[in-house]
Amino acid sequence: MGRPPREGSVLRALGAPVVLVMLSVVVLVGGCTSSRHSSSGRPSAAAVAEKAENAKSGTLDWRIRHQGAEHEIEGYADHVSVPPGGSFRLFVSTTTPGFTAEAFRMGWYGGAEARRVWRSGQVAGARQAAPRIDRTTRTVSAPWRPSLTVPTSGWPAGSYLIRLTAASGAQRYVPVTVRSPDASGRVVVLNATTTWQAYNMWGGYDLYKGPSGGETDRAHAVSFDRPYDDNGASKFMLYEQPAIALAEKLGVPLAYATDNDLHADSRLLEGARGLLSLGHDEYWSSTMRQRATQARDHGVNIAFLGANAVNRHIRFGGTALGADRLVICYKDSTADPMSRTNPAETTQDWRLPPKPRPESDIIGIQYMCFPAEGAFTVYEPDFWLFRGTGARAGTRFPGVVGPEADALNRAGPTPSTLEIVARSPITCGNGPATANASYYTTRSGAGVFATGTMRWVCAMRGRACGHGVNDAGRAFTTQVTGTLVRAMAAGPLGRDHPSRPNTKELAGAPK
Repeated sequence: MGRPPREGSVLRALGAPVVLVMLSVVVLVGGCTSSRHSSSGRPSAAAVAEKAENAKSGTLDWRIRHQGAEHEIEGYADHVSVPPGGSFRLFVSTTTPGFTAEAFRMGWYGGAEARRVWRSGQVAGARQAAPRIDRTTRTVSAPWRPSLTVPTSGWPAGSYLIRLTAASGAQRYVPVTVRSPDASGRVVVLNATTTWQAYNMWGGYDLYKGPSGGETDRAHAVSFDRPYDDNGASKFMLYEQPAIALAEKLGVPLAYATDNDLHADSRLLEGARGLLSLGHDEYWSSTMRQRATQARDHGVNIAFLGANAVNRHIRFGGTALGADRLVICYKDSTADPMSRTNPAETTQDWRLPPKPRPESDIIGIQYMCFPAEGAFTVYEPDFWLFRGTGARAGTRFPGVVGPEADALNRAGPTPSTLEIVARSPITCGNGPATANASYYTTRSGAGVFATGTMRWVCAMRGRACGHGVNDAGRAFTTQVTGTLVRAMAAGPLGRDHPSRPNTKELAGAPK
């Protein structure tokens, strides 16, 4: 995995009870409309187009073959997402005379898992300017000239990887989402763009550390106006791509969006059937959380297929290239200038003062441990998502829990309908702990499922995930996720699968 996914204490306090103050209300109608069929009952044009897209031949050669030296080829886009038919500019730096760019839509495609939709001609290359660092916030940006404009005419909505190939053969990715214009009747796949950026060390700073290697000189804001480190899309590949391949394989109606879109678009979840938050979706603004909560309260299902979600409170800011291209997180309310004008918007963990709002209020469980390691252990074998998997009480799936884990927040706030469906003994640092997976339903009919482990999506790769994950773990996580996504697409989960609250019986259980 490279650098650990976060730093800080091993076992964090779960916080105290609070009352979640609701902000302005946007009326959302979930689970009531569908773009899957026309009024005549025949499949809609969109459904026909989606089926045709999934039936197309994929492209086997889409992965990075040779990453090359650190700055041999790298780039970024001036938009995190674009509407279908929109365009974006690529800013590319290379130490070679030229490069090409290819766009791959990520999906299933008969097991190829991607389809090439576009390819540039040869583009002249140049080594661009050195990173620029704001000495106040330690924000890194790449003040580069645009290299080419990419049209998306004819590209279906989806998650895309732009593969840059230098004249030398070195390659890097640039991720871009073509966002869906309408989520009605669809399950929304949410790319965790704010978290990708929080851990992006390109230029020497991210929200965790700076050149010293510690937190004392970390950035307080990070910019999308720079490439991603490593291969350009490592967080997407580890925490999101396997789940997207499975969802596309299922053939259910999907919509695509990013964290930035959830913040910017008040109508993003209107009419949606569900929201899929994938393996590591840690950094959320007040607006993101507000809109997801309101959607849930209007019947939109939510699945958290990871751990440590909604843990960090952020604000967005603008850059020279546009609005919402800056992720602000001081991680300390006293250091945040906002503390003097609007303490509710200071950027620290959601559960911490000055206005604690623990994330268990929306997820059901919440972040508890890093580094975590252990087997996912079934507690409720007759839980509807576990039926047909062959799992029994105490069935263990090695390696599936880690490197971060969630648990029941005994101090609250916790949904009164919460059902704990897995209780996994783990090693948390050097000591024992128990991780949980959970499910709850609401008056609106919405269901919220949380796996409680960051390795859930990776485990869909089986032994290729490492960490002791085996074929049984792959089969279990894949089947549970498939059952979940199909059911989310059908409407509010609580109608057919109401949760069975059981937290009271766990009151005396070991933590």
